[in-house]
Amino acid sequence: MESKKYLEDITEIKDLMSRSSRFISLSGLSGILAGVYAITGAIVAYIFLLPKGDYVVLHSWNFKMIVGVLFAVAVLSMVTAYLLSSKKAKKNNEKVWDETTKRLLINFLIPLVTGGIYILIKLNSQHYGLTASLMLIFYGLALVNASKYTIGNVKYLGYVQIVLGLICAAFPGYGFWFWILGFGLLHVIYGSLIYFKEEKA
Repeated sequence: MESKKYLEDITEIKDLMSRSSRFISLSGLSGILAGVYAITGAIVAYIFLLPKGDYVVLHSWNFKMIVGVLFAVAVLSMVTAYLLSSKKAKKNNEKVWDETTKRLLINFLIPLVTGGIYILIKLNSQHYGLTASLMLIFYGLALVNASKYTIGNVKYLGYVQIVLGLICAAFPGYGFWFWILGFGLLHVIYGSLIYFKEEKA
């Protein structure tokens, strides 16, 4: 009996240590909605903004509108993630903003911001072909880099995004569709797995 209680105590201590060093209130539903936002934005861009059989020229009206759509998708995704994660944290009696959250954001933003600046430099040099690929790769790197401060499964989403970005680099003419697959469909699948595994259990 004492041995069993000792093992239970060790398990509880490990769980407390894991909770104190990881942000575990990440909502699976926010991942699903981020994917839906990305797919919706891509549909809007495809129907109304992308010229048929031609590239989008930098500084053109189409380009500015597409950037606006991307920005709207990103903001909606971040606001949704914050609101749903806050709700989950409150339900689990956890803090949303603490040292762990700060480390998570710093490790996530370093590769993401670096990638964003690099992409803008390439676009300014009129190199459009690898934009979708670079977005996927740097986003994947950001997920992997931040994964040590949140639920471990995030790193697998990051690995898939990196691989998808590398494949996309080999087929630059299909970047739009790889973008939908990576930022849309994969988010929906990943978010659904987290939601039904951890939040609906």
